[in-house]
Amino acid sequence: MVMPDVMRAAPGWLREELVTLAWCWRLARRDGVVVGLTSHDRDLIVGGIPYRAAPGMKPSALDTNDSLDVATMDLEGAVTSDAIAARDLDAGRWDGAELELFVTDWSAPETAPVTVARGSLGAIERRGPAFAAELQGVTRLLDQPVCPATSPSCRAMMGDRACRVDLAPLTQARRVVAVDGRMATLDIAAPGMAFGELMWMEGANSGLSSPVIAVEAAVLHLAEAPAFAVPGPMRVRITQGCDKQLATCRDRFANAVNFRGEAHLPGNDLLTRYPGG
Repeated sequence: MVMPDVMRAAPGWLREELVTLAWCWRLARRDGVVVGLTSHDRDLIVGGIPYRAAPGMKPSALDTNDSLDVATMDLEGAVTSDAIAARDLDAGRWDGAELELFVTDWSAPETAPVTVARGSLGAIERRGPAFAAELQGVTRLLDQPVCPATSPSCRAMMGDRACRVDLAPLTQARRVVAVDGRMATLDIAAPGMAFGELMWMEGANSGLSSPVIAVEAAVLHLAEAPAFAVPGPMRVRITQGCDKQLATCRDRFANAVNFRGEAHLPGNDLLTRYPGG
């Protein structure tokens, strides 16, 4: 692993002839779960967080430099029941997790560590009892468009800073009493749930959410079936959605002033239109 920038700013303990060095990985999931792993043969406490010995974890070669090229790194490890469980990987709990890779002095873990790389987990691939994940650097954000492209529908996400609709009165606690594939039946009807979201609040699916693509009285048609079986009634949190059309934004939410689309702008099919078409 090439680390010219790290070595130039390395502390004294990292410049010794004999270095007591340990690799550490700090992974933070989007639901707030934080896991610490280390290449050392014993568990370490760094910054108040326990880092469990995980000799199966290993990073690929990483080259740091002063350019703005998007740097990525592959991370491989074993699936363990108490740290990174196979069912959590399959359910997508680790998708987009923030990761920090650093080195520390295992003989004095209270010493300030040296960060080598940080970013978020990209594509995760299961390989039998092991997994491989891609670490995407922060410079990936430079690939985002400078300004949004025009669109007839709203580009904002329901309730975000651009939309500004208050989701509190549109969010309710309910119970799912039955699940059949991608259809979840609530205890009572829930109007306005098309294009909304259902989040499981208990059971094996707790913390996972699924978009709602359609609703029929108390039956919600989910974009995907629950990752784990639902043995009985379960508490869920449902949030109403929006079809991103100007009429809905204006008539239902009285929020046309924040509509992020160009509903009246002629589209690419303007020249192909004809009277009565």
